Amino acid sequence: MGKKGKKEKKGRGAEKTAAKMEKKVSKRSRKEEEDLEALIVHFQTLDARKTEVVETPCSPPSPRLNASLSAHPEKDELILFGGEYFNGQKTVLYNELYVYHIRKDTWTKVDIPSPPPRRCAHQAVMVPQGGGQLWVFGGEFASPNGEQFYHYKDLWVLHLATKTWEQVRSTGGPSGRSGHRMVAWKRQLILFGGFHESTRDYIYYNDVYAFNLDTFAWSKLSPAGTGPTPRSGCQMSVTPQGGIVLYGGYSKQRVKKDVDKGTRHSDMFLLKPEDGREDKWVWTRINPSGVKPTPRSGFSVAMAPNHQTLFSRGVCDEEEEENLEGEVFNYLYSYEATRNRWFAGQLKGPKSKKKKCRRGRKEEPEGGSQQACGRASAQGPVEVVKEVVAEDGTVVTIKQVLAAPGSVGQAQSEDEDSSEEASSPVPGPCPRSNAMLAVKHGMLYVYGGMFEAGDRQITLSDLHCLDLHRMEAWKALVEMDPETQEWLEETDSEEDSEEEVEGAEGGYEDEDSAEESSAED
Repeated sequence: MGKKGKKEKKGRGAEKTAAKMEKKVSKRSRKEEEDLEALIVHFQTLDARKTEVVETPCSPPSPRLNASLSAHPEKDELILFGGEYFNGQKTVLYNELYVYHIRKDTWTKVDIPSPPPRRCAHQAVMVPQGGGQLWVFGGEFASPNGEQFYHYKDLWVLHLATKTWEQVRSTGGPSGRSGHRMVAWKRQLILFGGFHESTRDYIYYNDVYAFNLDTFAWSKLSPAGTGPTPRSGCQMSVTPQGGIVLYGGYSKQRVKKDVDKGTRHSDMFLLKPEDGREDKWVWTRINPSGVKPTPRSGFSVAMAPNHQTLFSRGVCDEEEEENLEGEVFNYLYSYEATRNRWFAGQLKGPKSKKKKCRRGRKEEPEGGSQQACGRASAQGPVEVVKEVVAEDGTVVTIKQVLAAPGSVGQAQSEDEDSSEEASSPVPGPCPRSNAMLAVKHGMLYVYGGMFEAGDRQITLSDLHCLDLHRMEAWKALVEMDPETQEWLEETDSEEDSEEEVEGAEGGYEDEDSAEESSAED
């Protein structure tokens, strides 16, 4: 009894500490958010001028990351909303809505009256009710210099059938945050984690909330068992058995004044109703077998039709005091909840190439922008080097690591020989983090994201797709345009900062100028 009571007391103490930290962060960030609220209101005033739905055929969207890409439940369309862009001097946030028509391979920009404010790092969940509904919660808005943040706690729904936005106001929901995760579970939205950051403080969450799609009411869940520690950017998906699986994520903590230590989590948990009751949940830690992803952050997740969770890309940052070095990944993994097993999704390569390779003939891999290309070994990965010339003449080198081609859907052990399937590497999207993933009709789509080249943060606007049934090769639908790879050197000029607020893209200018700029694009 004594040990149990001591353990419970320790648990209550941790809860009190977390509550105090949240109150402290909230108080310090309130002033910052008040400053940004005025800018957000200004943008909403511009959005309020829109009185009718306008659909305009357009070129592919501009480069961005931390947006949401969702598959329409009834039509052959992908819905892109929000996101951010940073060019070295200014941060631009979006609340634009784009539709990619898969069969026609065309884009449409849809302007809808009274949209949600500009944001990134939000969560968007598609449900089939009413001809399709896109539910959006939270996210963040940043000042043009990227030093102040406003975290949203609002909930919106986009009715796809009528093309109308609606803000759903309900008390008792999560606090303002970004980097959280949200999934549709039966007739509820289940939300976990995220973080809230101000200039000097930050806090990570591991709380769980449920939003009822019938009653439009929030409720905070208190699952039994030992659950995940506070984190953001994790994987969260629904299993065929009716549970919710959670993997990985990122968090940081202050080790000393002005020094933070980041943690890339690689643990995995299952959240499920206890005894079949929807009002009582329990956490269970699980240890899947198979080829597990290496710890990383900024990865992307999508659900395949066969209830597989697809896990791709991301970055592994090595932090030492003020130095930061990162390795960007390009591997594709899948998790099967029915077998509780990870699989490495390896490309087979085009059949014609494979046959020629088996006859002993060697051919150069396709890809017009490749300057140099490594060749597949019997067991190891392959490195493809691609050079992109930016608008200012700077040459940016992208190193892409590809898994050696092999059979898909099978876990490959270290001693397994894959030489029979080895062939020339199959080029695809360059390594990146914070990209957008979506699956429609068995096709995996990857859009945008970013990678770092030295001190540059290159934001992408390319779109690629992969047939998950054949697993042969990636297809480029929108190529990466070197002219969009803008990067400006940092400036400390207050005058420049004021000009950024007045003239940055995406609503920092007057509406007429914005429309002219959009037409030119």
